[in-house]
Amino acid sequence: MARFTKKKKDEIGRAPDELFFRGEKKVDSVRLRIIDFGSEHCEEINISKTKESIKYRDSDSVTWFNIDGLHNEEVMRNIAAAFELDNLVLADVMDTQARPKVHDYDNCVASSIKMLRQDETTNKIKVENLSLILTKSVLLSFQECDGDVFDPIRERVKNEKRRIRKSGTDYLMYALLDIVIDNYIYIISNLGDKIESLEEELLDNPSKDILEQINTLKKELNFLRKNINPAKEMILSLSKLDSDFINDQSLVHFKELVGNINQAIESSDSYREILSDQLNIYHTTISSKLNDVMKLLTVFSVIFIPLTFIAGIYGTNFEFVPELKYKYSYFIMWGVMIVLAIAMLYYFRKRKWL
Repeated sequence: MARFTKKKKDEIGRAPDELFFRGEKKVDSVRLRIIDFGSEHCEEINISKTKESIKYRDSDSVTWFNIDGLHNEEVMRNIAAAFELDNLVLADVMDTQARPKVHDYDNCVASSIKMLRQDETTNKIKVENLSLILTKSVLLSFQECDGDVFDPIRERVKNEKRRIRKSGTDYLMYALLDIVIDNYIYIISNLGDKIESLEEELLDNPSKDILEQINTLKKELNFLRKNINPAKEMILSLSKLDSDFINDQSLVHFKELVGNINQAIESSDSYREILSDQLNIYHTTISSKLNDVMKLLTVFSVIFIPLTFIAGIYGTNFEFVPELKYKYSYFIMWGVMIVLAIAMLYYFRKRKWL
């Protein structure tokens, strides 16, 4: 399964405002959840029909309308009708392969970003498209499946002493984006711990397992960068957005997100360089060890070449060899060979070849 780009043939040539699901279906049915809150109250309910959310459209409270599952075109049409949204807005929501972006419409601000989660059991990084539609009293969030990183936000909403209870939908949008980006940094730091732990092992034992780990980590990091880097453009555009739906106080917080996303990108760039350095260290270490082996073999070959020459002379089959009848010839031959071998070793060490 491709982790970078997927496009089906039946998606080609469709109108940009057509409500057609472009992505991988991850849940069987759509789940609709609403959290409606103000400074004095907080209500969390699950609804079965979109029309039940209409009453929150023009309320004085803040409503967080979360939709899990993007494949149901009828639900999307009902949401578009209930909140008077252009089909183009919902068509972008249903395109899970689209790059992160933000657009200011007449009656809303629509944005999308990639939400990353790390499976606690397999440590595999999962990605899903998160779309946020901001109106005056309602924030709609669209996710591909159940489960997200927003439980801390829900806990803050339930706590009446927290600032989020007294703020508007724009601050809620900031809070969701902030935790998404913080999760980027968390995942990168976990990956960074693995990368840094390879350093010592790489120098002591540069085995093929280390090489496989480096290549695996490099793939994971490239996958992260592919999803995180485009988010910077969206956050930067959002921080400069002049919209009636974002007040000046919340705009300051959106500008803070720019620093957070820069931190995530800089960390990923740093670890990418570290992995490249580790790969170079691995190849350099392997080459150095190979050179040491070849040097040792060469030294022994050079030493045994003259010894073989001497042994070859005395191993000839001629009857009249001058030293053949001399009783000390064998010992003299061994003496010459040993002295020659020691002399050559001394010469190699003096030249620092050993």
